[in-house]
Amino acid sequence: MPSYTVTVATGSQWFAGTDDYVYLSLEGTAGCSERHLLDKPFYNDFERGAVDSYDVTVEEDLGEIQLIKIEKRKYWYQDDWYLKYVTVKTPMGDYLEFPCYRWITDEKEIVLRDGRAKLSRDDKTHILKQHRRKELETRQKMYRWKEWHPGFPLSIDAHSHSDLPRDIQFDNEKGIDFILNYSKAMENLYVNRFMHMFQSSWSDFADFERIFVRISNTISEYVMQHWKEDFMFGYQFLNGCNPVLIRRCTEIPKKFPVTMDMVECSLERNLTLEEEVKQGNIFIVDYELLDGVDANKTDPCTIQYLAAPICLLYKNLENKIVPIAIQLGQKPGPDNPIFLPSDATYDWLLAKIWVRSSDFHIHQTVTHLLRTHLVSEVFSIAMFRQLPAVHPLFKLLVPHMRFTIAINTKAREQLICECGLFDKANATGGGGHVQMVQKAMKDLTYGSLCFPEEIKAKGMESKEDIPYYYYRDDGIKVWEAIKSFAEDVIHIYYESDDVVCEDVELQAFVKDIYVYGMRGVKASGFPKAIRTREKLAEYLTVIIFTTSAQHAAVNFGQLFLGMYPDEHFVEKPVKEAMAKFRKNLDEIVNTITERNKNKKLPYYYLSPDRIPNSVAV
Repeated sequence: MPSYTVTVATGSQWFAGTDDYVYLSLEGTAGCSERHLLDKPFYNDFERGAVDSYDVTVEEDLGEIQLIKIEKRKYWYQDDWYLKYVTVKTPMGDYLEFPCYRWITDEKEIVLRDGRAKLSRDDKTHILKQHRRKELETRQKMYRWKEWHPGFPLSIDAHSHSDLPRDIQFDNEKGIDFILNYSKAMENLYVNRFMHMFQSSWSDFADFERIFVRISNTISEYVMQHWKEDFMFGYQFLNGCNPVLIRRCTEIPKKFPVTMDMVECSLERNLTLEEEVKQGNIFIVDYELLDGVDANKTDPCTIQYLAAPICLLYKNLENKIVPIAIQLGQKPGPDNPIFLPSDATYDWLLAKIWVRSSDFHIHQTVTHLLRTHLVSEVFSIAMFRQLPAVHPLFKLLVPHMRFTIAINTKAREQLICECGLFDKANATGGGGHVQMVQKAMKDLTYGSLCFPEEIKAKGMESKEDIPYYYYRDDGIKVWEAIKSFAEDVIHIYYESDDVVCEDVELQAFVKDIYVYGMRGVKASGFPKAIRTREKLAEYLTVIIFTTSAQHAAVNFGQLFLGMYPDEHFVEKPVKEAMAKFRKNLDEIVNTITERNKNKKLPYYYLSPDRIPNSVAV
């Protein structure tokens, strides 16, 4: 009688193993096997990290194996199991891989296809078409859209982390790691000891040193020594945590009436201010978004304040970007003066501090929360709803969606919710952060997520004119590496633009993002459909770059970009494309490492070995 060798791999996460009964059935083109109990006598099967093999004997050959069914039944108590993959060696010597990388909970069963990626048009049999359809129907019931606040991108319909599907919840060690890292950060900042300092007025600048005394690395120490200086203030707009707001100034706005007399002592080229603007030496950062946002009121006795500054910057003869004028409000007038470097030392310093404060609010709420976390959640939900596990684009994107919905759900539970951390410790808490997201949605466009396009739109593309903009330089390299990888994968599965047009699952995915994520706003520029391989490559690059590199540039990393521990793809051409991608990324790492040598302010946020695969923290 024909015999199949079945190998089952259990995950290595905490509590991934199970003592429950596990059954397997094989379904082929010539018939189905009976239900087989996978059990080795005197041996504890399915332990954490284990790879177990079994011989499954059938009455007659089953033909080409199309599906396998895994059932888990309770032995003693409910015992969840994380199944990585199953392999099947047929009597003819064929070797099939069935990726899973999912939790099997309760007394459930799952049906798996072999790991070869297939578009819907490639499925010829009723069995495979039905399996594909049922998977999406099930997922669409589990992954539902919900409006958390009017005007926000839609998010997952879940009140808490525990309400999420088990497969997208944090693993146990990820949850513990999250707590430990948070505690370590608080310890390093002495936050527990000095928490009262965040909720009361500070007496002098020495309070800064008391807060950061425990942070000991070269960059932080250098910043602590130089934070009051204009060159450091300007440098942060290029390579700090929020390097996305600065743009080349083409005209001094009427609401910011800076004159030549005001800034003449700051200009170094014997040119008028107008001439400096024309030569591209003047830059501007405008915090107009904060105008009209309600400041937090933590209690009747505590008044907090917000500014909506405009800052003018100048590229001096050393090619350093330095501030030359600051206005703290949007409407000019006697009660809204323009501060200058020639003002009294502390007047100028306090004006810069107000700009940094405003930058913090924009960074946390718009650059970080909206433009990486919330947008990435949109991509994640649409992927789970519209792309089956066998689809090549699901396999490509799923590593970049890991834990994103979970971390955002945690944030809505604890951080940005009413009475959450934002409300307790942030001047834009108490609803101001919600207003900011609602206002920022008008600027959340598809083009603004296309990294090279956005850099060019801000007039910041010239490396010769702005030589120390490492965020731009490294970002372009990573963008091009991702795009090249996306193109390689696309050309494996889509031999023409017609195949792209005919991929109904891809089109549903794109439509879900536009209709629900971007609320169907035409001005967002998000496509309703994708018609060409070229456009698809750009679209996938936007998704992968946003969920990995862009988030890294404004946060910090965990698993590094290009590392795919879960092998959803099994085909050799894709594995070769992955190897090429990793090689390109390694070259970028080497370039950045070489550039950073002996720099007092090295920039490494977009070094691929520090870029997380997904928005997971």
